Amino acid sequence: MLRSVTEIPAKFRSVFNQFPYFNNVQSKALDDILYTNKNFVVSAPTGSGKTVIFELAIIRLLMESAEPWQNVKVVYMAPIKALCSQQFENWKQKFGSLGLNCKELTGDTEVDDVFEIKNSHIILTTPEKWDSMTRKWKDSFILHMIQLFLIDEVHVLKDTQRGATLEAVISRMKTMNISAFEDESQSTQTRFVAVSATIPNVSDIACWLSDHEGPAACLKMDESHRPVQLRKVVLGFPCSTNQTEFKFDLSLNYKMANIIQTYSDQKPSLVFCSTRKGVQQSADVLAKDARFIMTVDHKLRLTKYADSLMDSKLRDLVMHGVAYHHAGVDASDRKVIEEAFTKGDLPVLFTTSTLAMGVNLPAHLVVIKSTAHYVQGACEDYSEADILQMIGRAGRPQFDTSATAVIMTKSQTKDKYSRFLSGAETIESSLHSNLLEHLNAEIVLHTISDVNMALDWIRSTFLYIRAMKNPKHYGFPSELNKMDIEARLQDLCLKNLKALSDTGLITMDEDINIKSTEKGRLMTRYSVAYDTIQLFTSVSGLESLTDLVSMISKSQEFRDIQLRVNEKRTLNTLNKDKHRTTIRFPMEGKIKNTEMKVSCLIQAQLGCLSVQDFGLSQDTGKIFKNGVRVSKCLAEFLSHHPRNNFSALMNAVTLAKCFRAKLWENSPYIARQLDKIGVHLATAMVNAGLTTFGKIEQTNARELELIVNRHPPFGNQIRESVLALPKYELHLEQLPVYSNAGADVSVTVSMTNFGQMSANNASMGGHHVNLIIGDCDNNVVFYQTLFDSAFLKSGTWSRKISITRAAKGDDISMSLISSKYVGLDIHQKFTTFYSGKPFGDENCGQEVEVAAVSWKGSSNVNVNKSNSAAVSKKPIGQATARTKKGNSTNPSDEAKAGAQVGLKRTERPASHFSSYLRELVSRNESLMETPVKRLKMRMNLGNDTARAGQCIPPDVSRSDQKHSDMASPIFDFSDGTHAGRNIFHPELYQIHQTSESPPTGITKGNFVNMTPRSDRRPGYSAMASPFADLSDGLYTGRNIFHPGHYQSQGQTPGHPTTGTANGIFGNTRPRAAPVKAWQHQSTECEERYSEDILPLTSPMNRMGNVSQTTPKNILNKITEQRSSASFPGAVGHIESEDFGGIFDGLF
Repeated sequence: MLRSVTEIPAKFRSVFNQFPYFNNVQSKALDDILYTNKNFVVSAPTGSGKTVIFELAIIRLLMESAEPWQNVKVVYMAPIKALCSQQFENWKQKFGSLGLNCKELTGDTEVDDVFEIKNSHIILTTPEKWDSMTRKWKDSFILHMIQLFLIDEVHVLKDTQRGATLEAVISRMKTMNISAFEDESQSTQTRFVAVSATIPNVSDIACWLSDHEGPAACLKMDESHRPVQLRKVVLGFPCSTNQTEFKFDLSLNYKMANIIQTYSDQKPSLVFCSTRKGVQQSADVLAKDARFIMTVDHKLRLTKYADSLMDSKLRDLVMHGVAYHHAGVDASDRKVIEEAFTKGDLPVLFTTSTLAMGVNLPAHLVVIKSTAHYVQGACEDYSEADILQMIGRAGRPQFDTSATAVIMTKSQTKDKYSRFLSGAETIESSLHSNLLEHLNAEIVLHTISDVNMALDWIRSTFLYIRAMKNPKHYGFPSELNKMDIEARLQDLCLKNLKALSDTGLITMDEDINIKSTEKGRLMTRYSVAYDTIQLFTSVSGLESLTDLVSMISKSQEFRDIQLRVNEKRTLNTLNKDKHRTTIRFPMEGKIKNTEMKVSCLIQAQLGCLSVQDFGLSQDTGKIFKNGVRVSKCLAEFLSHHPRNNFSALMNAVTLAKCFRAKLWENSPYIARQLDKIGVHLATAMVNAGLTTFGKIEQTNARELELIVNRHPPFGNQIRESVLALPKYELHLEQLPVYSNAGADVSVTVSMTNFGQMSANNASMGGHHVNLIIGDCDNNVVFYQTLFDSAFLKSGTWSRKISITRAAKGDDISMSLISSKYVGLDIHQKFTTFYSGKPFGDENCGQEVEVAAVSWKGSSNVNVNKSNSAAVSKKPIGQATARTKKGNSTNPSDEAKAGAQVGLKRTERPASHFSSYLRELVSRNESLMETPVKRLKMRMNLGNDTARAGQCIPPDVSRSDQKHSDMASPIFDFSDGTHAGRNIFHPELYQIHQTSESPPTGITKGNFVNMTPRSDRRPGYSAMASPFADLSDGLYTGRNIFHPGHYQSQGQTPGHPTTGTANGIFGNTRPRAAPVKAWQHQSTECEERYSEDILPLTSPMNRMGNVSQTTPKNILNKITEQRSSASFPGAVGHIESEDFGGIFDGLF
């Protein structure tokens, strides 16, 4: 007998206002679901109204709770996101009027989940999302607040991948429910209500969902209770092992006409396809192959529908009685198609599977064309819930008494779907295949805190219920009795606990207490397989980027990727090919296993290599779907083990960013990261030289549109996207407190555009940068994650860091790595100073304040490796490094990364000799590290007018910026000034120094902080050139010539004179009448000065031939003249002990 809706209290009847009576299934469930608080399980066919049973359970909870229902907490769990979305829209209207707040949690939202859950009454989620969320919660108090737990499509338990997660989540809630019952202070009990398709062992699920009063109430209804009787047909078609899913799906298009003719009974048919493109292809093929018998009136109605459509292709198909429907169709056209199909005027409608979860368009015949679909670019089989939703559209209660559902699948899977649709397949547990991972998760969540609780947890699982009835399925002998089976399950649990302990994921003490470790928490947070974590533990710490790519390729998460025979040729071409671009790290030999295939596809994607094979493209999507999670877990795993793994950690953090950006860290295709920029547009920008964000930002918007062939305001949108990116600077300063064992440094990270980022707070999202500092012993000195929100107030972050001296060197490496974007990273090196007694110091033996060492780098600057100047307790000047605009350096090529080292100038006494000797030591060490071909020089010191040094004027365009690569620390001892890297003449310029602005080389060809001498000698031009006239006709340096004495031979106007060969200038000849006064001429020559060059006024130039000024010759000259102090800069008499140790490294 059917029950009336009037049995529901009046204020809740609006929920059921669409019908006056409950149907047969709902009426039989009413007593247990509405008038008791028992757990309840119902098994009924698709389309029998099981959703109403959930609504009745919610009404029961509201009837038992006092208004305004602030403490009401309901969780609805469905296996697929579309079901959650459908119920969310439905219940938001029905229960919103009652004051209940619904919240859908199926996406990747993490920041406000806990807060939103606290303020929501009905939470709709998937097992995977709920599992991942609850794993991240530090406290499980929200779980104890849940009063009603609704489980839709509970038969998904048998799914090998998703079933274990569903079982673990429900068992977790059950365990907490048991502990709440035992704790008298907690009065909240969770009620479980589960619904399922027709299954034979629904009583096992009822037994599993039992409470302290006994098994859950159970209702089992067969197919006879379905409003419209459904005929189910499974058709298998041959598919070879080398045939891809795409080709198989394409072949089914040509079988569609025969199937519709056989099963439609000339009534509306609905065909589900996996992709939008597949929908349109199938419709085109059917329109050509089939001819529908239609009356004149029918054709007129179709013509009317076609005339109102905007899509011309769709208009032509409708005239043939065929149409397609998907999210890409215009909204007005979709409404027209829905109306035509609902009224029965449209014979066949092709649509995507998402329609099964949205618009209700019942049909007499439902065809599922292929049982595979694409999820985030990867090919996967439909879940059983997806299949049930699609065949649930078969049957129109207002028109039909019967309906037909046809599933077109491979011959290999025909039996599988036949058993499923018949309801004869017994539901088994799949938890045993993932027991390690879920057991660890419960320990992390404190659901399990000792061995006894672990055994209790095993007893609360569906695995325990089914193992008692079918032990053979789980690897136990079938002749065992219940006591023996329970003992085997306990042994299985203890064995897994021991494995977790041996791997370091948990700790167990003598009192059988269990605690999780940081390693175990990472495994749970990122849902990483146990075998993958074991792989991470094998990291030595010296792994390069290619080593980590190879390691991740072996992860358990990619075990379902198969290497097909027809893919090997394409993969081998990507790996090695002389005639085209290949992957970054080629592998030895041919591609012969899954690991090599995964590695090849990862590198192809990161390198923007085109992969034409459709199957490989789908595999790539699946790989990156899991690879983002696995690589991020690896980076965090290594960050908790800082000893001897700096190289591995830096590369792991870089690789995690590469997975997220789908680009290598040094890729020129950075434009792909911007909105509306795909592979083709990014390639066009690379061809135009736009390989950095800085270059894109500096390009005019109209020029950008010409490059990518787009109309305005597309160029403005590109520039706005670049301007919205954060920009960073990194500054390091060594503090003036030194010891032999360590040093203190201050690190400052600045966001240069934090004002703009603060104004556009939404764009900051969850982006962060990772600051990693390591030493020469491969130890991680410092690691910090800095979110962009940390820069909102002042734009800077600073920290004092203590560094322990490394055994293998004094250099430290610094990396600032973006978590999301390629092109923002900074990689630099810095040399720390440790205390020691300097030679020639007048305050020797006294504690002297040490000047700080500073270093600075920016995210838009590519800084090459500079010569690290030796730092003394009384520095005599400053060494500056010029930078070049461009991409960040490659972290994997550590030798390319460098630092800018600047020494703060301090007030110095009259003594210059000790400083000069220290400079010789620094120069000698630099020459030993990077040998430079010495240039022969012959000097005539008699001509005072032949001394000059100068820089290229600012207006000259430099085509080669390599002049900043090699420093030449040069001093002028006649007046005690430091000439710096770019030589200038001390008689022409003098340093204008303030305490706030130390001398810093040149900027765009101009000297900064310098003023002309008031006593400038005649014959020197105001802005000299980088040429030296040494009076004997020979010139020093690589591209130095004097325009007043030599003229170009065979050079066209505007071209520079070529450099020298072995110190002799080529393409030059003496002028007939050498110009006496120096003239200003510009050149685009390379200013790469030898480190041997000394200013003409230095003491060494006055000693003789500079070509013989080796460190030993310099020492001999100094020794000869030490008593007379005959050269400027010497101070008093120099004793031999003043040399103490300063020359130890010279010879």
